[in-house]
This record gives sequence, C-alpha cells and structure tokens, in this order.
Amino acid sequence: MKLHELRAVEGATKNPKRKGRGTATGQGKTGGRGMNGQKSRSGGGTRLGFEGGQMPLYRRLPKRGFTNIWGEVYTVINVDVLNRFEAGTVVTPELLKAEGIVKQVKDGIKILGNGNLEKSVTVKAHKFSKTAVEKIESAGGKAEVI
Repeated sequence: MKLHELRAVEGATKNPKRKGRGTATGQGKTGGRGMNGQKSRSGGGTRLGFEGGQMPLYRRLPKRGFTNIWGEVYTVINVDVLNRFEAGTVVTPELLKAEGIVKQVKDGIKILGNGNLEKSVTVKAHKFSKTAVEKIESAGGKAEVI
C-alpha cells in the first residue's frame, strides 16, 4: 500500500453543509447565522480576548518581571544520571541527546552535583557546578568544558 492509495473508511467523512443556496435547502437566506447583528455579518465578530468593553483579563492582571533576550538557558543534568554509562565512556551533549536523557541542548548543558557518581567517565559539557566537578574527579573521571 502506498500513501496515495489510502482512503478514509466508509462513513468517516461527511460532506459539509452548503449554506446560502436557497430557501429549499434549509440553510438558505441567513445561512444559519440567525437574524441581524455583528455575528451575522461577513467578517463580523470580536477579537480574541474581547469582553464586551469590560477591561479584558490580560489587561487586568499585573505584569511582573521581564524576559532577558540575551540570557542563556542551559539544559541541566545531575551527576547521578551519568551512572547509566559504562566506565571510561566520553559523555558529550550529542550522546546525551542520542540516549534520550535530554530532549534539546538549548544554549548548552550544565552538570549539577546532585546524587552520587560510582563510575569514572569523561564528561564534556558547557558548564559544571563545583560539586559536580568534585564528584566526577573523586570517581576517577574528568570534567571538560566545551
């Protein structure tokens, strides 16, 4: 079977109602829009978040903080996650992504020192916390900044 040979199951699709095609159709004249008013007009309706003139929710709520467009966001991993790898492995961001430990690298990977490390591995990452470096080196491994 090929993609162009696929068909919907019998009864899975219905034809849309053909509105505004005469009074005999049952959807003629106003076409299911009721009588007069804003919503009966072509292009009628209100914008997203409009509350009938009342101050909308997104303007009533206080605004806090800001987003630093130059700020760097690191994907963080704890040292205990590195126990998955065998001793002597060189752990890189590409390997972490391939193993499914991280979904995306963002601006880099930072290794934090939560947990214990029993195996000696060489870890290549963008940043390390002090405790992470201590635990990696005490286990016989190396922490290399990329």
